[in-house]
Amino acid sequence: MTNPVSQDMQRTRQEKYEILIEGLSADLYRYAYWMCRNRMQAEELVQETFLRAWKAIDSLRQADSAKAWLFTIFRREYARQFERKKIEIVEQDDLAELPTAKAGLDTSTEAFVLRRALVKLPIEYREPLVLQVLGGFSCDEIADTLGISSSAVMTRLFRSRKQMRELLGEDSGRRNEVGA
Repeated sequence: MTNPVSQDMQRTRQEKYEILIEGLSADLYRYAYWMCRNRMQAEELVQETFLRAWKAIDSLRQADSAKAWLFTIFRREYARQFERKKIEIVEQDDLAELPTAKAGLDTSTEAFVLRRALVKLPIEYREPLVLQVLGGFSCDEIADTLGISSSAVMTRLFRSRKQMRELLGEDSGRRNEVGA
């Protein structure tokens, strides 16, 4: 996967920021939506993230780390909202509004079932899986973003996939095939 952020980080502050926004805003918004499960909250957090990114853009030296840098800013902003105020949490089972990178949303039954199963995963398993699948991050990048070791990321990814298979009923189907 190519990095949408320019390799030339010696540009002006404004140019670096514009490149960052254009290249990573869709990925950041998808991730924010998965974390918040609320469109307005995700939009607000993404805006706060970009504001903080603007203030700290001069600290970004390498284009290769831009995505992880921006996602880390988002995660910190996401955590800050819980420090500032108590947010009313509302269960949202209908994920039909989930934004995608493509123009249209996959409305197939399979996609709906996958989204519902993903929401049922505990956050410590869902977050690395979403970062890898939607964000395209490597295990090392996920580890940096989450502040854990690469082996912990691999363990969480393994467990998240195992739980997804269980939620989707794939393990029981395999056991029945083997036992038959």
